Amino acid sequence: MNPPRIALVTGASQGIGRACALALATQGVTVALAARNFPKLEAVAEEIAAAGGTARPFLLDLASEDAIKGCAKAVLAEFGAVHILVNNAGITKDGLALRMKAADFDDVLRTNLTGAFLLTQATISSMMKARWGRVVNITSVVGETGAAGQANYAASKAGLIGLTKSLAREFASRNITVNAVAPGFIETAMTAELTEAQRTAILPQIPLARYGSDADIAAAVAFLASDSAGYITGHTLDVNGGLYMG
Repeated sequence: MNPPRIALVTGASQGIGRACALALATQGVTVALAARNFPKLEAVAEEIAAAGGTARPFLLDLASEDAIKGCAKAVLAEFGAVHILVNNAGITKDGLALRMKAADFDDVLRTNLTGAFLLTQATISSMMKARWGRVVNITSVVGETGAAGQANYAASKAGLIGLTKSLAREFASRNITVNAVAPGFIETAMTAELTEAQRTAILPQIPLARYGSDADIAAAVAFLASDSAGYITGHTLDVNGGLYMG
């Protein structure tokens, strides 16, 4: 019997990250849960354990290169490998481009894009050694369409798509696939900040006439992380109810 695969999921304390961790655990994957909120991570780990899975919490601040390296080192010390990396964690600091502070632009790119790159860099050697790996980057529909008031966030998510394609080319020879999932409007804490007027305006644009759930995204991530997706790499999978058809 093969030993369980190890997944590292960022932003795993809530929302899409938590759902991804739960979905992977149901497939028998051991999950390293990473985020800034350690108590919430512990609660997710307990939830996975109660369902018969295995998970451990790890502190991670994607805005800090030292914290990224420390988290990767701790996960590798605990489990010996990382076979699946889900770069999910992200932040927003919305504002009109004309008034956006350079610090707010830099902070979002540092966390959402540079952080994902550095964590991939810190864990990819484990996949190369195993000659099997999966990297799944959570981008966004706004990385494909743009969004007024989100120049920083859209740029970071568009950058993730370019990063995905570049890494897919670099690591394909080692049987490592790199893909992205682009959620549309998903019921999470982030979209809960939308005003009722914004929600009313968005819904008619979605052909499936509903907002997505974190489970919708987790199902796509679990598929791309599986053996069944072994011939898919460099791809961006849109999970948006038809909002954007690129």
